[in-house]
Amino acid sequence: MASRKATQPIHEFPLIRQLQRRYERRSPLVRKGIGDDAAVVSIPAGDWAVLTTDLLTEGIHFDLRTTTPMSIGHRAAMANLSDVAAMGATPRFLLVSLAIPPTLRADDIHALYRGLMSACGQHQVHLIGGDTSASRQGLFLSLTLFGTTPKNRVLFRSGARSGDGIYVTGTLGDSLAGLRLLTNRRPSQQGTALKKKARDFLIDRHRHPTARVQEGLWLNRTQLATAAIDLSDGLSGDLRHVCEESQVGADIALATLPISPACRAYADAHKIDPATLALAGGEDYELLFTVAADDEQKLERQARSRGFLVTKIGRIRPRRFGLQSLASDGTRTPLPITSYRHFTSRMKHSG
Repeated sequence: MASRKATQPIHEFPLIRQLQRRYERRSPLVRKGIGDDAAVVSIPAGDWAVLTTDLLTEGIHFDLRTTTPMSIGHRAAMANLSDVAAMGATPRFLLVSLAIPPTLRADDIHALYRGLMSACGQHQVHLIGGDTSASRQGLFLSLTLFGTTPKNRVLFRSGARSGDGIYVTGTLGDSLAGLRLLTNRRPSQQGTALKKKARDFLIDRHRHPTARVQEGLWLNRTQLATAAIDLSDGLSGDLRHVCEESQVGADIALATLPISPACRAYADAHKIDPATLALAGGEDYELLFTVAADDEQKLERQARSRGFLVTKIGRIRPRRFGLQSLASDGTRTPLPITSYRHFTSRMKHSG
């Protein structure tokens, strides 16, 4: 929970100098970072630039009553890293802008940056600038991440073709289960069958997700993926984006969805179908990608040799097929949109 101690009030320019001393790192690609009107970077010859940005709002994307500033920073960084991973690019530079309410103190902002840079440091991403402002309406956090990829070597949503296998990395639904554990105010409804180890795993998956940067680089380098997207808003909605951009349909086998033992235990304790968590849950930041049928065995062999967990969950169909789900009893139904949609959903994952 965020600190409310009346210590270390925020002063803009001392804060910027402290952040610069703590997080600015030398790199031959950074000609000028924090401290000037704009940052100047050098792009490797022949590379394409890949840019992504996210705006995170208190009460929509996170709740300071159920999480810490460090976790907010970590999750914000991973969201942007995941976007770059889905394009198969190498993350390089980060810009961070904050609008800070009077309820937060300098310690909270330093904790937020520790979360940001702990995530970015795993991939040698350099903080090169940003902006700060006061806020009267809660904390606002805007990140812009700059990546690179060799020319003509990038993963798009638009390359899926009928017959391609549909794969995902990791396990699905963990973050949503963790969020529900954090936001359920009545412990009696948590389910007595859920052990502490499972509960801690799910909460950690929500607060500290992992962007699949190495998997994205591998898929791009080998050109085994025909299309890709990161699962930030939920499988049912993000798969729909791929199908719309590629003008295809899809058939998902619900029994094949990769669900962790902890998530299954949560579903059992709450008497719900774990597949509903996998379909609706976003912010696991796994990758969904498609692979030509002739390349599926090659992909699976390479994934095993690299220690990557990938699971085939369905197949791309012609557009007229639509989006359908196949139940274990063999019945097919239209795949519902159960994932988050801005301006229609009231609340995004906000742990």
